[in-house]
Amino acid sequence: MAYRKALEADPGCKEAQEQLAVVLTDLGTRLKLGGSVQEGIAKYYEAIAADQRYAPAYYNLGVVYSEMGQYEAALQFYDKAVALRPLYAEAHCNMGVIYKNCGDLHSAIACYERCLAVAPNFTIARNNMAIALTDLGTKVKLEGDISAGVAHYKRALLFNSHYADAMYNLGVAYGEMLKFDMAVVMYELALHFNPQCAEACNNLGVIYKDRDNLDKAVECYQKALRIKPSFSQSLNNLGVVYTVQGKMDLALNMIQAAILANPAYAEAYNNLGVLHRDAGNIPAAIEAYQQCLAIDPDSRNAGQNRLLAMNYIHEGLDDSLFVAHRDWGERFSRLFPRFSSWPNSCRPERRLVVGYISPDYFTHSVSYFIEAPLTYHDPNVVKVVVYSAVVKADGKTSRFKEMVQSKGGVWRDIFGVDERRVAAMVREDGVDILVELTGHTANNRLGVMACKAAPIQATWIGYPNTTGLRAIDYRVTDALADPPSNKQRHVEELVRLPGCFLCYTPSSEAGPVCPSPAVANGFVTFGSFNNLAKITPAVVRLWARILLAVPGSRLMLKCKPFTCASISQQLMAQLEAQGVSPLRVDLLPLVLLNHDHMQSYALMDISLDTFPYAGTTTTCESLFMGVPCVTMGGRVHANNVGVSLLTNMGLPNLVARNEDEYVAIATQLASDIPQLASLRASMRPRMLSSRLCDGPAFTRDIEATYRSLWRRHCLDHASSSPAAAEARTRGAAGAAGAGGSAAAGAGGSAAAGAAAAAGVDGGGGSGGVGVTGVASVDAASSGAGAAAGADVDGAAGAGPSGGGGAAAGGSLREGVARGLGGSRGEARDSKGGRAGSKKQGEGGIMVGAAGEGELRKGGKSAAGGKAAAGGGGGGVGGGCTRTAEGVSEAMATVGSREAPVEDSRGGGSSSRRGEGAPGLDRPGGSEGPAAVSTADGGSDSGGNGNRHTAAGTDTLSAGLR
Repeated sequence: MAYRKALEADPGCKEAQEQLAVVLTDLGTRLKLGGSVQEGIAKYYEAIAADQRYAPAYYNLGVVYSEMGQYEAALQFYDKAVALRPLYAEAHCNMGVIYKNCGDLHSAIACYERCLAVAPNFTIARNNMAIALTDLGTKVKLEGDISAGVAHYKRALLFNSHYADAMYNLGVAYGEMLKFDMAVVMYELALHFNPQCAEACNNLGVIYKDRDNLDKAVECYQKALRIKPSFSQSLNNLGVVYTVQGKMDLALNMIQAAILANPAYAEAYNNLGVLHRDAGNIPAAIEAYQQCLAIDPDSRNAGQNRLLAMNYIHEGLDDSLFVAHRDWGERFSRLFPRFSSWPNSCRPERRLVVGYISPDYFTHSVSYFIEAPLTYHDPNVVKVVVYSAVVKADGKTSRFKEMVQSKGGVWRDIFGVDERRVAAMVREDGVDILVELTGHTANNRLGVMACKAAPIQATWIGYPNTTGLRAIDYRVTDALADPPSNKQRHVEELVRLPGCFLCYTPSSEAGPVCPSPAVANGFVTFGSFNNLAKITPAVVRLWARILLAVPGSRLMLKCKPFTCASISQQLMAQLEAQGVSPLRVDLLPLVLLNHDHMQSYALMDISLDTFPYAGTTTTCESLFMGVPCVTMGGRVHANNVGVSLLTNMGLPNLVARNEDEYVAIATQLASDIPQLASLRASMRPRMLSSRLCDGPAFTRDIEATYRSLWRRHCLDHASSSPAAAEARTRGAAGAAGAGGSAAAGAGGSAAAGAAAAAGVDGGGGSGGVGVTGVASVDAASSGAGAAAGADVDGAAGAGPSGGGGAAAGGSLREGVARGLGGSRGEARDSKGGRAGSKKQGEGGIMVGAAGEGELRKGGKSAAGGKAAAGGGGGGVGGGCTRTAEGVSEAMATVGSREAPVEDSRGGGSSSRRGEGAPGLDRPGGSEGPAAVSTADGGSDSGGNGNRHTAAGTDTLSAGLR
């Protein structure tokens, strides 16, 4: 009261005004800390009335209004405080927290900078600056500027060198940049400063798995689960590793636990589907994929995996598989912009630029069939541009790259590059014909194809059905794999090559053909090295018939899941139910080395193909190793690949038309062991001398096909040009005036005239191409009188352009509206980006202060305002990594994670970290700042930060085997 009396005596006494303001501010803080917030506010206002220039009173009003969530009012009072006292560090700091919680990171950082300019060692402000910079790094990274994000994370560490969240997010960013060594360093640093960071353990596991260090990956996932027992990403990822290892029971337990921990975890259902697929339970796999799609209708992984799985059981009795592909293609295409014009010169006879896009330029099934074109393309006819999405290159990758570049071609590594950017690269490279080799299998780049990056696009080799994408013009096949009589529908137009649509280049590690084991054993061993998904119950029943018909014979199967006892027992039970003793069956696990795998055929006398999804690489391997293969044709391409391979090798007698013939062929082969041994000795020379292994001839055929397709494109382009339209108008007018017809000329066809107008050579061209929808173009260009609408489907034997050999019947395009549909391995996107940080969470430490009187060591308020959660759920990142068995994984994200609470006293001179704060570690957001005021001008405060997490999620998919 002494100060009031002094003011009554001398109202202008500034010392009395200030001291009264200090006392009233201290009293306000005591009332507020005692729970009487409104009374405390009243005292702060009384302090201002006593001395309008007393900055701490304005500051404490800013603190209390901030605690109440009234940020506009709080900022007004903080502004007044710093106007009166520009060096008021705590006010600048707390303004930064408000701006951050309101999402204005740039203003927050500016406030922290002003604070630190005044008080460079203010620990609270330095920590808050690190949090804000980390949030800003995540924000700009999610907007696509990953380099700027990295710069912000690094700057955050300049303010708090122990800030584990910044280290973690640097690891995430380096992973997305494919700098995995740097990512490992950052994750391990994050764990050093915060051993409870389960996300860092998880993401380390994904990197180790990508490097095939499965034991280390398991160790990391298990460590993450010790920290967070219900961490769904690590449960899922551990299941993925167990699936890769063939430990199906353990894998099932882990993935089911992931789903139990997070029932909305779509990718776990996808991986459950792959697990069932690998175990041979296709109906269960399809159901799991559908469960994933019910949660995430746009899941590229599950959508494509479902399409592949349907091929294993679809026999072509209806259009359901076509409809599924078509519907997927329409939905997927909407995600990508589509080009409708291209700058390519439409000169029909110039050198073509052909692009091949695939992730399989390594020791993978597809590589054995693309090697011949890459080796034998004539650089004067075709310039090759390879777009390689290989995840883990090997010696074959290097050899392919050197081979392409030595012939003047271009090799572009596109792993991790956005598909839209790749599409732009294709246009920049001037590609005329872009051929994708993957279909709906792992790590495909169908998004590039959806952009219609090249004037002509085709699909070939890697998938036994339509892609469903209307942006793809053609599917390359042959008349045996896709007979014109078959009713299977496709979105693409079929282009049938002469002979086989595949050319096999055997492995250099194959080794010699071994003698028939039946000679030494005295009994025949049947076998199959196809994956278990192809060994359907119908296949098991038919193989059992063969074993029962050939006394003493044995069956040998080899695939990864047979490392799991329960899977082996299930197959044994199926055979036993058909009357086959388990003692007659050998189930071998996967052999990792290619040489050992090829030499495993030495144990087999007769190879039995699967249906309705036949083998491809396994069939070629079997034949090359001297083992005859019995196959059976069907209604769909997947069923007929073996038919084409065997027929083109000169062994049509091994092709059955039905189940009874299949059994008869197998039993007849087994009945004459000397003849079987003789056949074995002749198989490799027969194969190497056949069209199946004639790389130069095959490449000339594919080049002729490309030329025909290009001529056709030029013809279409010429007929649709403004000049052509004007000419048609003039011609129609002239014909009408003369009373005559608009025919192209005496003895010629309209198509011939159009071809001439387009500049197509009418006197020749490549012969014998036999391309669906192409023979008619060649015939038209010859002027031989073939109608423009002649043939398409069934042009397998079309004659040379100059010879008038167009095949008869059919429409110019099979499915001219491009509305028809097909499939191959199990896809997942991909590994376009590794892990992705999530949006910013809340948190910054607000500094509390009060009057500057005698209660400098007063208590602090525990009030903590919460702002909106900043993180989101987890989504799949980029593309996927494929192992040798076609498994892929991609890192996905979880929401923001809150950092432990920090508590500073005495102007931020000391700090302590929370004790792990496990309750704060949750996906989907983090708590906001805790604003605290203390009496007497101290700066006792507490608050919390955030972690932007991006825990890796492995996504499985399998490729063609």
